[in-house]
Amino acid sequence: MEEHYLNLARHILENGTYKEDRTNTGTKSVFGYQMRFDLQKGFPLLTTKQVAFRLIKSELLWFLHGDTNIRYLLQNKNHIWDEWAFERYVKSDAYKGPDMTDFGNRAQQDADFNKVYKEEKKKFTTQIVEDEAFAEAFGTLGNVYGAQWRAWKTSQGETIDQLKNVIENIKKNPHSRRHIVTAWNPEDIPHMALPPCHMMFQFYVADGKLSCQLYQRSADVFLGVPFNIASYALLTHLIAHEVGLEVGEFVHTLGDAHIYSNHFEAIQTQLEREPKPLPNLKLNTEKKSIFDFEMEDIEVVDYNHHPRIKAPIAV
Repeated sequence: MEEHYLNLARHILENGTYKEDRTNTGTKSVFGYQMRFDLQKGFPLLTTKQVAFRLIKSELLWFLHGDTNIRYLLQNKNHIWDEWAFERYVKSDAYKGPDMTDFGNRAQQDADFNKVYKEEKKKFTTQIVEDEAFAEAFGTLGNVYGAQWRAWKTSQGETIDQLKNVIENIKKNPHSRRHIVTAWNPEDIPHMALPPCHMMFQFYVADGKLSCQLYQRSADVFLGVPFNIASYALLTHLIAHEVGLEVGEFVHTLGDAHIYSNHFEAIQTQLEREPKPLPNLKLNTEKKSIFDFEMEDIEVVDYNHHPRIKAPIAV
């Protein structure tokens, strides 16, 4: 199944259009692509490079908790959302440190500035963990995924727990075509640190199996997509466990699928590697609700992989 991902990367490199982007990094991009992963054949955690499953499960649990503050992530040594919270902080009136204008690009191009940037960001993340009031003020990312999934605000001032409702509806009416959760809330977009990339997903029940299709508007193929595949595969496993179904397929539909120009060399290295057998997922079956799962209740077993490949994130 890993070949589906590798074929996507090859397709973009060979057929993609070069485009400028919000981060000023530049990408090769294609529009409209779909991959299908049979979850009965193994857990789709890439083996051609090491993918940190610990980060995937802590981020998904963060979403499931309805949390939008990076403090929980940092407490679990997960730094994948740091840049967006830090960017908000350095643009605020409360920040009194060195000038961080255009810090994302400058950090990549200027070694001295990069050192200062890392020092300032470390101070920021340390204070988020140690100071609850500071975390409340500057650790929030706006109403990103967790808020939309678990507490969508209505025009009547009420909230909708989309994820809980979908799970209950799968139990009561499995063949419904309305098992949908959306994170794309136009009213909240301007106030989010980053508008949702993986923006809508739908569940489908057939032959005693639960399948999930994700629509992802923007897909960072080297860094982001491996996380997204594993995250939604894990979500499908968790919900299937709660509703008493086997897992079926994870269908990943991409809008703008792109490889950043500063990832070309890294992904070429990955494409030269031979995939290994996929690992398996192990859940604590004593937990009945997906909202009760903690880090220690989820693990992958028999994960054999090639070494990690480092690449910068585009902010």
